[in-house]
Amino acid sequence: MKVIRNKLKVIVVLTSFLGALLATSCSTLPEKPNIVFILADDMGYSDLGCFGAEVIETPNIDRLASNGLRFNNFYNTGRCWPTRTSLLSGYYPHQVLSDQLDGIDYENGNFSPVNETWLPSLLNDHGYRCYHSGKWHLFRRFPRHTDIHYTEAGFARSYRTQDGRHLRPRELMEDGELTPLPEPGSEYEASVAIVDHAIQYVRDHAENHAGDPFFEYIAFIAPHFPLQAMQKDIDFYRDKFLMGWNELRKSRLNNRESLGFAVHEMEAFEPERFAPWNLTPEELISQIDSADVARAIPWSELTEKQKEFQATKMAIHAAMITRMDREIGRYIATLKELDYLENTIIFFCSDNGASTEIMNRADKHTIGSLPGSADSYICLGPGWSTAANTPFRLHKTWLHEGGISTPMVVHWPEGIREKGTYRLMPSHIIDVAPTLLELAGGNPEELNGLYDAPGISLVPHLKKDVITERPPLFFHHERKNALRHGAWKITTIDYGEEWELYDLSKDRGETNNLAGENEDKLNELVQLWEGQRETIIQQISDN
Repeated sequence: MKVIRNKLKVIVVLTSFLGALLATSCSTLPEKPNIVFILADDMGYSDLGCFGAEVIETPNIDRLASNGLRFNNFYNTGRCWPTRTSLLSGYYPHQVLSDQLDGIDYENGNFSPVNETWLPSLLNDHGYRCYHSGKWHLFRRFPRHTDIHYTEAGFARSYRTQDGRHLRPRELMEDGELTPLPEPGSEYEASVAIVDHAIQYVRDHAENHAGDPFFEYIAFIAPHFPLQAMQKDIDFYRDKFLMGWNELRKSRLNNRESLGFAVHEMEAFEPERFAPWNLTPEELISQIDSADVARAIPWSELTEKQKEFQATKMAIHAAMITRMDREIGRYIATLKELDYLENTIIFFCSDNGASTEIMNRADKHTIGSLPGSADSYICLGPGWSTAANTPFRLHKTWLHEGGISTPMVVHWPEGIREKGTYRLMPSHIIDVAPTLLELAGGNPEELNGLYDAPGISLVPHLKKDVITERPPLFFHHERKNALRHGAWKITTIDYGEEWELYDLSKDRGETNNLAGENEDKLNELVQLWEGQRETIIQQISDN
């Protein structure tokens, strides 16, 4: 590993030397861009105005999209920590022991991650100072839970919302140390605090490191459960979702068509599909609220009390997203003030689809508490999650499109010429690291450890909408499987279920299972998935 690392150092030095030589001879070459990656948590595919939301207001992200690019076929891993690990490593989470593969005895086997080098540390080699603010959740699960320290990853500063609470945090960390908690009664909101620190770091950079480019990773915890928001933000959406989840899904589909997205047929709600660790219907009404419901039953079948309670839940979800958008606007205004905005490339996406999970943990829910307050612990649930993931099926932790598809927005005034356009290239969170390395003037091959990183650089796709060949995209999480290869996709809906086959060029809504009528294509893709699984097992096995 040391030999590989030394060789990469030589490559970095040579690349930097050649870049400096070219810069002196050609004044038209742009400077290295500053890079900002913004990640939402449990946000649905159509929860942004620029991707179909007709009630939720996201004007700042929408402006980034209208002056930048929208990637329509961008994927995550279907869950928070595997996505974050892939983002900062450039590898599938299984390759760096952040997520497991079925059939492996992790407890008794001897396994090693295929790489020990994180993206920010490689950006350091190219002169970047790196900052993190928000959720962390970067760790190896196997053979035992091992947290990655922010300095090990390559960050100079780090602010961590350690426990996921939106209004009343129990643990906050800065630069690896616990920090004082907000005074009781003070107005703390996680998205505001995350951007406060992101702004603090970029201002400090402008004052003390103005000659260096920066990479800032802003990781929100919104709109992840528990649904909690400032009351003024909730009041903005009061009663705006009384039309219900069935009508919201229909209207979002129509809105997406008016925005220029391809429209696919949608399957009806799947009330039998929910996270196995969810509260039972009986536990939900006894522990949370008698008006809550655990299944995505038709809106018309709810009582008036249930409709009011459910509409309030979606109002809180919307409030959290709009608050996140407002804080992003505040951060963008700071970039503009510091004269950074024109040559800063900003990425925005979500770590997985909207969540059908319904839990009661951490501080627990206080019966009778005001919905959305720090004393409440309510979750979005399958009805609204199905609407939030329009036009797709299923949710977070599933590997159907509703679980692994994310809106991806890219904005870069100096580097993107085709503003307000779409990109159809199938792409994945594993592609971010090689893309950022190339933007930083490096070589994506610097990511390679014992084995080559699986992603591709998306830099060519920032310039024009082209679809190029790439290796199949591999998915495995919670004993569910999927693979996308070109326009074709296979997936399983649950452990032990039969493979399904879809032609996403015609049916991205995954409504027409072709497994029975196109067995040759099904077998071809299953063999590709099995081959990738065996390759990863071989890679992490210490022989």
